[in-house]
Amino acid sequence: MKRTYFWKLTLLAALECVALNSFAAEAPSSPTNSVTLDLLVEEALLKNPELRFYEAEIIAAKAGRKTAGLLPNPEVSSSVGQKTARDAGLRSEGVAWSVSVVQPFEWPGRIGLRKAIANYDIELAELGYARFKLALAGRVRTLAYGLFAAQEKADAASEVASRFHALREVLVQRDPAGLTPLLEMRVIEATELNAQRKASEALLAAQSASLELNQLRGVAAGVRLSIAPPDLLFRPAEKAEALIALARTNSFELRVRAAELAQQGFRVDLAKNERYPTISIGPILSEERNGNNRERIIGVGLSVPVPLWNQNKGNIEVAAARRMQAEVSFSVTEREIQRKVLEAALTYEAKLREMTKWKPDAVRHFKEAAEVADRHYRLGAVPIATYVELQKQCLEAAQGLLDTKKEALEAVIQLEQLTGVSLLLVNTGTVEKDK
Repeated sequence: MKRTYFWKLTLLAALECVALNSFAAEAPSSPTNSVTLDLLVEEALLKNPELRFYEAEIIAAKAGRKTAGLLPNPEVSSSVGQKTARDAGLRSEGVAWSVSVVQPFEWPGRIGLRKAIANYDIELAELGYARFKLALAGRVRTLAYGLFAAQEKADAASEVASRFHALREVLVQRDPAGLTPLLEMRVIEATELNAQRKASEALLAAQSASLELNQLRGVAAGVRLSIAPPDLLFRPAEKAEALIALARTNSFELRVRAAELAQQGFRVDLAKNERYPTISIGPILSEERNGNNRERIIGVGLSVPVPLWNQNKGNIEVAAARRMQAEVSFSVTEREIQRKVLEAALTYEAKLREMTKWKPDAVRHFKEAAEVADRHYRLGAVPIATYVELQKQCLEAAQGLLDTKKEALEAVIQLEQLTGVSLLLVNTGTVEKDK
């Protein structure tokens, strides 16, 4: 009986090897790159196509600054006509023409206000560019570790499913009789199906992360990607008060709101300045010819609109209302940033406390325990309930370790985005995979 059992296991192992080799031969031959998290971030910051949008925004803002400092173009006007003069029955005709060139001059201070507004447009464009780069780096790190975690989950779930599948095949060959062996068979079959479902879910999550990573890196969506196993080393964060102080001075969101508030103040001043007219002044030359007579006039022209009906009160009220909105937006954003900083800090501390309770080789111990349970269950030394529960708990524990690290990494990235600085709370080195 033991010899027959041994040969059946050998046959099953051989069939699994053939199936794996067949799957590898049928797999797509697209290239697979094993890269680290830091290399992915560098590649995304170089190749991400959306960066060009923010760079173009900065160029446009600087061009607007040049335009804001220019005087209005001179205005040229001319006229020509026929002159007829009558005197004591005599009539004479000639040509009359005139030309003038006037230069409009803005009211003092108006160009300076436009320059100040344009300068804040440049600052806002640069802040948007820097904020996007920081968000891009954080998103790439999150996706990359999520891809690695999903691949690890899929491997672990597939291993458990394969173990139950092999065991079920062996039990089928035994042709067990009775109610208890039949129920054990159904328990093993159901657990195998659940493990396969978890493996499929993890593979779908890995595929989704890979597609988004390829999009952020500016490469073809179908390029296969493999993440080198990262060794995430976390360290305690600063106190909440220090993090809030950093956010008040460095948060991109707050700096954008502060720039918008200051810019809106200049817009109010500009609206008030525009109550006063633009003065146009320049030389005038006219000439009239009548027979043998010729008259020429050289002078200076001055044009000033009289603001009787339009004193720009509507634009002043609109600008003042926009400034009030900017003040409210700045205040609301400041409180929201403080709340988010506290939430991210508390989340990170909780995940850090949770990770300190782990043993460095916890995953390897869980895997060894699952293998020991499988071996002893086949020998009849472990009951079905203990065996199934141990397999399930080992799988969930391995997934829980990966999820906790991912959540801690997400909290760190959120803190960096809220504070606007690199906190250096995590080291994303790489380690060799456990054999």
